[in-house]
Parts: sequence; C-alpha cells; structure tokens
Amino acid sequence: MIKKKYIAIEGAIGVGKTTLAKNISNTMKCQTLFEDFSDNPFLQNFYDNNQTNSFSTQLYFLLKRIDQLASLNTSSDMLISDFYFGKDELFAKLNLSDTEYEMYTKLKSKLNFSPPIPDLIIYLQASTDILLDRIKKRGLVIEKNIKRKYIDSVNELYMKHFHEYKESPVLIINTSNVNINDIDDYNLLIHEISSDINGKKYFNPVSK
Repeated sequence: MIKKKYIAIEGAIGVGKTTLAKNISNTMKCQTLFEDFSDNPFLQNFYDNNQTNSFSTQLYFLLKRIDQLASLNTSSDMLISDFYFGKDELFAKLNLSDTEYEMYTKLKSKLNFSPPIPDLIIYLQASTDILLDRIKKRGLVIEKNIKRKYIDSVNELYMKHFHEYKESPVLIINTSNVNINDIDDYNLLIHEISSDINGKKYFNPVSK
C-alpha cells in the first residue's frame, strides 16, 4: 500500500501527467487534484502569440493555485495531482520580464501563498519531438499553435529544476523509452512508488 499522503506528477506539456494521475487514482482509490489548465482564459492567446500576455496568464494560475491549495489542506486521504504546485514559480521565471516577475513575487507574498511540498514527485520526461506528436494527436484547440521553441524551453526548465531539486524524493520516468500504460510496467511502477524512495531515482523496468 502507498503510505504517502501527497504525490505530484510533473513534466512538460503532453507528457502524460493526467492519464497517469487518473490511473493511479483508480488503482489506489485516492483523491485527485487536476491542473485544469484549459479554463485559463488567457492561455490560448499566450500560446498563439509567443507568450505576449504572460503576466495575466501567470496571475490567473496563481489565484487558482490558492483555491486548489485549500482542497489539499482539508483532505485527510491520500491525494495525487497531475501538477506540482511549485511549477508556477518556474514558469513565472521563464515567461515574465524582470519587472513582471518582481510584481508577481510581491503579489504571491501578499497573498501568503506557500506551495506544499509533496511526499513524492513523479517527473515524466519525453523528447520535444514526442511531446509535439502527442500534443498534435490529442488535438486540443488551445494547444494548436504551441511552438517547438517553447516546448524546448519547458523541457530544459524542468530538467534543470529537478536536477537541483532536493525538497522531495523524485521518481524520474523517461516516457520516450518506458511505456507506463503497459500493464506490467504500470504494476511495477505502483510497486516502486509504494516503496521508500530517497533522493532521485530512475524508473527503468526490465525490458521484456
């Protein structure tokens, strides 16, 4: 049995976070918290026009995270989310100008927003080519104009962050090579996240 109270799944756009969160929730009968990025009214314009409205996009996500944090704090059951609360700070640094970022951090401080630290982060990786292919196949209108350069920058952002990250154990899965939808690999993954993980660990099931 998984004894961890809060597991966050993270990775670039199209890597499979929501699908994995739903699968683990169905297996473990635990609560879920989804990012639901598509309800951000600024996001499509952000993708369509080379991040020209970054500040409004990030501010919307900040306010939404505050609401989502309340549901995490009131839950007594195991919870799995398809995002990591700390991601917004990363994207703010990536997308905002220095002046905008300064204002963003001041607002976050005044709103007393302190992201929770997960008991485990599952970090999903994939190459930019694979991510773009998955984004195209799922066919969301909001994502149709995402640029390769932006996906590259997001991939680099996550790799650098989780290379340096030490606050939670991190289980790293390269989904370019590992099919976590394969039943055998998935069962091995459930066993893996049920175990004690310290620091960073790569999930590399033996090829059949």
